[in-house]
Amino acid sequence: MFDLIIKGGDVVDGTGGPRRRADIGVKGSRIEVIGDLSTADAVKTIDATGRVVTPGFVDVHTHIDAQAFWDTTLSPSPLHGVTTVIAGNCGFSISPLGTNPEDGAYLMNMLSRVEGMPLESLQQGVPWNWDTTEEYLAALDGTLSINAGFQVGHSALRRVAMGPAATQREATPDEVARMCGMLRDGLRAGALGFSSSWSNTHNDTESNMVPSRYSSREELLALCAVLADFDGTSLEFIPKVGPFEQETLDLMADMSVTAKAPLNWNVLQAHPSNKAEREQKLSGSDIAAARGGKVVGLTAPMTLNFRLSFISGFILDAVPGWEQAMLLSTAEKLALFADLAERRRLGESAAGEHPMRHFTNWRRMIIHDTFDPANEGCAGRTIGAIAEERGLSPWDTLCEIALADELRTSFGHPTVEDEPQDLWEARVETWRDPRAVVGASDAGAHLDMFLSANYSTVMLSEAVVKRGMMSIEEAINLLTAVPADLYGIVDRGRLVEGAYADLVVLDEHSVGSNEMVYKHDLPGGASRLYADAHGIDSVVCNGVEIVRGTEFTAARPGTLLRSGRDTTGSL
Repeated sequence: MFDLIIKGGDVVDGTGGPRRRADIGVKGSRIEVIGDLSTADAVKTIDATGRVVTPGFVDVHTHIDAQAFWDTTLSPSPLHGVTTVIAGNCGFSISPLGTNPEDGAYLMNMLSRVEGMPLESLQQGVPWNWDTTEEYLAALDGTLSINAGFQVGHSALRRVAMGPAATQREATPDEVARMCGMLRDGLRAGALGFSSSWSNTHNDTESNMVPSRYSSREELLALCAVLADFDGTSLEFIPKVGPFEQETLDLMADMSVTAKAPLNWNVLQAHPSNKAEREQKLSGSDIAAARGGKVVGLTAPMTLNFRLSFISGFILDAVPGWEQAMLLSTAEKLALFADLAERRRLGESAAGEHPMRHFTNWRRMIIHDTFDPANEGCAGRTIGAIAEERGLSPWDTLCEIALADELRTSFGHPTVEDEPQDLWEARVETWRDPRAVVGASDAGAHLDMFLSANYSTVMLSEAVVKRGMMSIEEAINLLTAVPADLYGIVDRGRLVEGAYADLVVLDEHSVGSNEMVYKHDLPGGASRLYADAHGIDSVVCNGVEIVRGTEFTAARPGTLLRSGRDTTGSL
């Protein structure tokens, strides 16, 4: 007697090999038999006739660290087939927390600025009652619908070790030693690794860079060295926006070699026009391999339709000459945009040739949300069209709209319903490069700015169903075994006898993401961008059904992944 049989489906096992018609028999949390179970009995049977059965998808770049307390389903990711997530990325874990309440308050404000998590949700939806990473992991163990592993973030370590000085200077040897001690304690408790950021888009609410950006190369390598003593740990790092210098490529290689662990960096965008830049960045993998390390780039398999605003300044702070302006208080920004000379200076900087030019082509952008009656009728229209009506330049038009809204106006690129074929060809070429891994969803973050937790169903819909650019066997391999192997996750990512029963039953002819909507379900009354999926019949985690159609079941069978127990070395 099996606990669960999935009967009559085509098994796409995650290896990239050809499908085969087979039943899957599950006992407890593991797959016991893959074969003919037509005469076998089970407590529960799922009919997969005419469907494909795949491993659960593995999302290695999320920020569900806070969401896990107020939404134990970790929605919407499981609705898109995700059964395993890795959090604590970019240096932005919320453990360790330490004993000083000011450190927790700082981390809350930092996350609200950098990761777009509403401050009221962080204040009301998270208990903030732990000191150590061990206590944080214990608070979540056994509560989640899917499997989740957590890294220890550099900014949290720095803030607890240094207090306010974390955003003022480099660390002393004693402070580095304290950070290493807290990281060691976290890895001993089962954290999956260490993450950090030097990204020029990462700034806090106090007009400073986030703590990790003040670190030296020596501090980073000292922290990486801690991982060498712990099997099954990994590194995640955001170097910067734009092209990488040679020193960046060398640094990431040295981080991996020092840690004796793989490093993944975020994020590699693929466009027809940036092939040379992609190759230059991916060459860091070759440098690392020559030294005995492993470095891969995470690549987003879809277009992110950002909703930008001057009041947040996130992403816009990477425009050359804009960082200090975006770090100002709202009152100071209002004065700056009202000053015609300063406005002209910012506009000229934005109009130059730079890696962020895609985000400063004001004429093509549309207005998403407005707040002042003076801006009624602007939403949904291009800034260029509004500018022609007003007799102003697109830049001045955007500034006038934003000033009327006290800078709360959101704006971004228009949604393209049918993206060009050569864009998808560039993406598929990048996915197939062994130096890249599909991921970079940022699930749990940027809740009002963009949504990419649905990347798996978008990828399947566009590349497999609509365009036929790759087989479903190849696509599933990229969504399952490849990311699972990156973190050395044991017995997940492939459908083989003895593996954990993380399973997705889907319609390969119709799978896709539904439209993005606003959902008003966050603590404190805040909203988020949200999308569920179609073409996914069932999602199973550890042998228990957690999603049926577009609805969650009451089950919470997810495993709190711990390094050394649930992961193994993957260099």
